[in-house]
Order: sequence, then structure tokens, then C-alpha cells
Amino acid sequence: MRIAVVATCLGDALFPRAPIATVELLERLGHEVVFPADQTCCGQMHVNTGYLDTALPVVRHHVEVFGRALDEGVDAIVAPSGSCVGCVRHQHAMVARRAGDEGLARAAEAGAARTYELSELLVDVLGVTDVGAYYPHRVTYHPTCHSLRMLRVGEKPLQLLRAVRGLQLVELPDADVCCGFGGTFAVKNAETSTAMLADKMSNVLTSKAEVCTAGDSSCLMHIGGGLSRLRTGVKTVHLAEILASTDRGDPSADFVTGDAADRSTERTGEAAGQAHGPGVPV
Repeated sequence: MRIAVVATCLGDALFPRAPIATVELLERLGHEVVFPADQTCCGQMHVNTGYLDTALPVVRHHVEVFGRALDEGVDAIVAPSGSCVGCVRHQHAMVARRAGDEGLARAAEAGAARTYELSELLVDVLGVTDVGAYYPHRVTYHPTCHSLRMLRVGEKPLQLLRAVRGLQLVELPDADVCCGFGGTFAVKNAETSTAMLADKMSNVLTSKAEVCTAGDSSCLMHIGGGLSRLRTGVKTVHLAEILASTDRGDPSADFVTGDAADRSTERTGEAAGQAHGPGVPV
């Protein structure tokens, strides 16, 4: 299968290991991966903040870029982000129709129908739950709000994690409760966001996990920033990075162990600190 990857803004700017791991994983499974180099933002931030007019050209660009990829023989589009896929699937056509552009709305719907979050693509489209991964750590899974409520991915990420050799999957208390990030919500309502984060961190620590994973780098940035500032030693690692890890010493294994994991956690801490400011207690 030919699969086009959406890197996402956070993947491009802060957490490149997630989209790189997505490519590594899909290629290891025998698929041809395409990366449209002229891709930019999907427009989620603009839509969710209420700037629908500003979102329109961003949405149009995304639809056109990945529409060309589909026209050129791509079978599916994948993003390592439930929130970005949620925007593509539930907001793009709405933004276009609000602007009176029915042609763009139809093109958006056609692209959305072939756009998947990573666990959806693996389980529902490719029909695989055991991707041959090896990750010898105690891991808990946080189901992000968009993947849980907009995409309804359900048990798919857990199915994938349960099949990873060496991984001990532990339950996260109150897993379905929001971590408090919510994009610009974390900036506009910092005190509420921080209180929600404190609850989420408490539950992660209660699980005794070494690693907290999720399908969205944004939520992992928020959770990882808090855990890093408290010096808990718990890492946040994207689901794609775990699934890309093997025991064969290939580059994907370096994404989630040793120095690479330390650098990733440091970066999440720095990014979250920029959002909340260094003086906000957690």
C-alpha cells in the first residue's frame, strides 16, 4: 500500500521522532511511504480558537496537497495525531461550506474519508495488531480526547501495545479524563489546565509506569512537561515510537531509549514551560 504521512506541526517543530517513527514502522511492515514536502498545518489551531476565516486558506492548502497525493496513487493518508485527524475529518468540510465553497467541501470530504490516525490505519485498514515491536518497559496509555471522543479509536492502541514484546501494560486510573492541554486552552486557562494536569500526573505516578504513551504529541508535551519539572523520571513517548522499536538495533529503537528519551523529555518540559511559564506550580 502507498501511504502519505502528515507530519503535523508539533511533529515538524518539536517532536520529529513521532512522524519519523511512523515512517519507519510502515516501511518495516512493507508499505511505500510518501511524504508531500509542501504540506503545512491542517488548520486545527485556527478552527479550535475560532478563527475560521483565517483557517480557510490553511484548510484549502492541506486538501489540495493531499488531494494531489491521492490523485498520484496514494491509497491512504496517516497522521500520528488523533487531534489533527479529527480536524481533517470533522472540521475541514465545515470550514469550506461556511465560506460557500462547496467544491472545496467535497474535496475535503474525499480526503477525510482516506485519512486515518495511526492506530486506525494499522488495525482497521492494514489488519495488523502485532507489528513486531519490542519495548521492555512498564507502560501506561493515556487516551487523548480527540482520539477517544471524535475518532472513537477505542481499544485499538491498547491492542497494539498488548502485542509488543517485553512491554508490561499497566492501567491508568481515570484514563478517559482530559489531561488539561486542549491547545490554546492551556494558555488561556492556565490555572484550570494546570489543575487538570496535576490530576493526570498523579494518576500516571499511581500506575508505577516508567513510560506514559499516547497518540498525540500535544498531550504528551503537556504531561511530559509536568512530569519533567517534578523530576519524576517517568518518560512520555509517542505510541508510534514504541511501535517502531525493535530488538535489532535499528534506528527506531534509539527514539525511545537512553539519551534519546532523555532529550525528548527535556524538550517536552521546555515546550510546556513556554506554555505555562516557569512560575506555574504543578
